[in-house]
Amino acid sequence: MAVDYLRFFPTWVREADVPQAVSQWWHWRGMDVHLERVADPAAPVKLLVLHGAGGYGHMLLPYARLVGPVEVVAPDMPGYGRTRCNGRRVEYSTWVALAAELIRRERDERPVLVLGASVGGMLAYSAVARAGADGLAVTCLLDVRSAEARTAAARFGPLGRAARPGMNALRALDGLHIPVRWLARMSAMSNQPELNAAVARDRLGGGGRVSLRFLRTYLNSVPEIEPEEFTACPVLMVHPAADRWTPVELSMPFFDRLAARKRLVMLDDCGHMPVEDPGLGRLARALREFTTAPATGR
Repeated sequence: MAVDYLRFFPTWVREADVPQAVSQWWHWRGMDVHLERVADPAAPVKLLVLHGAGGYGHMLLPYARLVGPVEVVAPDMPGYGRTRCNGRRVEYSTWVALAAELIRRERDERPVLVLGASVGGMLAYSAVARAGADGLAVTCLLDVRSAEARTAAARFGPLGRAARPGMNALRALDGLHIPVRWLARMSAMSNQPELNAAVARDRLGGGGRVSLRFLRTYLNSVPEIEPEEFTACPVLMVHPAADRWTPVELSMPFFDRLAARKRLVMLDDCGHMPVEDPGLGRLARALREFTTAPATGR
């Protein structure tokens, strides 16, 4: 049974009136990809929501309650959630290819925006650079080419700093799957200990396992294009101000270099997975403004 992540959100989010999410399946490259969809054919905008390490589509569904009349699609990236890999190898490049193809697949007469959370931020960036979109929103932009970024992301700082060369030396162990919580700082997923514990226990997310192949290819990944070349669409970074996992200082070097029109909104009192007011209210306002702009041509 899926964890009820909505219970960790404020009352005004829990009581919001939104259409019921439905489960869908998409056969892609031999995998059965699970999608959560909050369908609304009358909505003027589509929003694709991409999770990061320890997450999956269901975990991010409460954020659909923040954005108003928008059709939301949230995939379970391979290795997480209910997506079935069917023996196919999964590398970080698999995630980028899947996200880019999903953007293309979801195109209709409506604008398509992409929201990437945590590691999903840079994933969304690369997918949009490849496939295009009408807007890109992220909670962070973690460039793992930086040793400082790897140090912050890893459960043990020195492990993160040495992880890139270390993982390359262990290529022969690519097929080994190890618990996500051994590598990532699940204790910093949010600033609510109960939420962190729920994530760490959730076998579909932070309580699951990840292959060393995926970890190695992620740590060796580079963005689809350099930020100075990114002009695909406007960028909104809604960064938690009390993020104990990936503080905003790690994202600013990449964000500052973006050539596209951009805006930074800091979410007061919010941890890495933002669930706290007043920052959550500010996130709602920023996303509503961002999703309204493409629909009205602003």
